[in-house]
Amino acid sequence: MSVVEEAVAAIQAAQVVVLPTDTVYGICADAYHEAPARRLARLKGRPETHPTALLAADFEMILDAVPELRGRVAVRARALLPGPYTLVLPNPARRFRWLCGTSPEAIGIRVPDLPSDARAVVDRVGAVAATSANRHGEPDPARIEDIPAEIRSQAAVVVDGGQLPGTPSTVLDLTGPEPAVLREGAGPAAEALARLAAAAS
Repeated sequence: MSVVEEAVAAIQAAQVVVLPTDTVYGICADAYHEAPARRLARLKGRPETHPTALLAADFEMILDAVPELRGRVAVRARALLPGPYTLVLPNPARRFRWLCGTSPEAIGIRVPDLPSDARAVVDRVGAVAATSANRHGEPDPARIEDIPAEIRSQAAVVVDGGQLPGTPSTVLDLTGPEPAVLREGAGPAAEALARLAAAAS
């Protein structure tokens, strides 16, 4: 069985896997059920009240999961995705409440430029719950060996993508009248704001 097949089987069995992204290594689990997402938070060692991103291989997969995003919100999101951004978007139907922390009316979504093996996994399982493969508050992992031993040992499968950039995604909140930068990261925030403005005009 290939590492892709192993990772797909693990996610479908409600286990946690490590996948490379376009920024840092992430831990991922089935997003469609609450228990795997809760397991992800516990493994990272952060409060379950903190939100977790819904990650997909393409934006169409996000729209299948959260159809209320179709329309103006989708136009704005497509201006930045795929890319090194996490977008906080309106979630009026309160889908994936277990990923939304204390704000179920908003959901964080991520559509990275995934390395080939990671993309193959996500293509097959659908959207996943994803967060960086570090302990809460510790440095983001750019290499497999940067991932804490307790996370590696508890992940069912680790997909090695080699050296990654190591800077986490830029987080933008698009739930208000104007976009807000919540975290400057791998994607230049000023460029993102300019692209959003152009998409809105």
